[in-house]
Amino acid sequence: MLLSLRVALASATLAVLAFASPPALAQAYPNKPVKILVGFAPGGAMDIVARAVGAKMAAGLGQSVVIENKPGAASNIALRQLIDSPPDGYTVMLVANGLAANTFLYKQQPFDPNADVVPISLVARLPVVIATGASADLTSIKRLVDASKAKPASVAYGTPGSGSTPHLAVELFARAAGISLTHVPYKGGAPAISDVLGGSLPMVAVNAIEVLPHVKAGKLRVIAALSSERVATLPDAPTIAESGFAGFEASVWHAFIAPKGTPAAVVERLRAEVHKALADPEVRDRLVSLGAVVSPSSPQELAALVRLEHERYGKLIREADIKAN
Repeated sequence: MLLSLRVALASATLAVLAFASPPALAQAYPNKPVKILVGFAPGGAMDIVARAVGAKMAAGLGQSVVIENKPGAASNIALRQLIDSPPDGYTVMLVANGLAANTFLYKQQPFDPNADVVPISLVARLPVVIATGASADLTSIKRLVDASKAKPASVAYGTPGSGSTPHLAVELFARAAGISLTHVPYKGGAPAISDVLGGSLPMVAVNAIEVLPHVKAGKLRVIAALSSERVATLPDAPTIAESGFAGFEASVWHAFIAPKGTPAAVVERLRAEVHKALADPEVRDRLVSLGAVVSPSSPQELAALVRLEHERYGKLIREADIKAN
């Protein structure tokens, strides 16, 4: 009888533990530092965003949040590391549009953006802008269109690279406007901006943060912001819709993802901490000062965005035969 009682007690204990295991697991996470992978070098827009948000997430998680920069192959190297990481919530990644576009730009693509990762939350959008030298003749989108129609392919523009979001955005706009522009890819936005400042390149397309100091210094003029609303830090720059081309908004979006198989409870905890960080006035002001639009989302909303961008970029890249640098 004593043996039967022990067996019964043991079975009851196991049943209670099994019933309580999901909340217990959720409460146990995290019990060590969390790593945020960034597929670009330190000092850029994505690195700044990761550090600003990560610092506040650390307070909420009660653990250190470490930023690991792993540049290369338009963030594909970092993405491969994320996918190969244990799906336990201790390695996440801040990604951009390349998550949706890279599958069409690289022949040997190491991931499926709709299947190999788990969405956590959108973070922010940084509008793409088209800028010229402050004294250049291209003072508006209308002048750009007129010059290009008068002499097709006569206007060159620089971008951070072939297949980058600014490149794809300008290609979409050019097709809508019925014009032909000459693309000059650079290894980042800074060298392209330098050539515009130096007068050897008439126009550049980059995200808003990269032109902001030069606009404030009176050296660059933004002729259009490819956003639905005017950029708070560039209030004098008209939107692409105000310039006569509605429906061609484009922005560099940043979002957090985790490896496939990460438990739903852990994903929810991470989403909640991201949203808490984005609601913090200090973080929000920091992102807004970069020209970003703070845009927290649910995992489902982020998944829908990735699917939509994947389809849109795929069609453009195939039709325009765009390849990575």
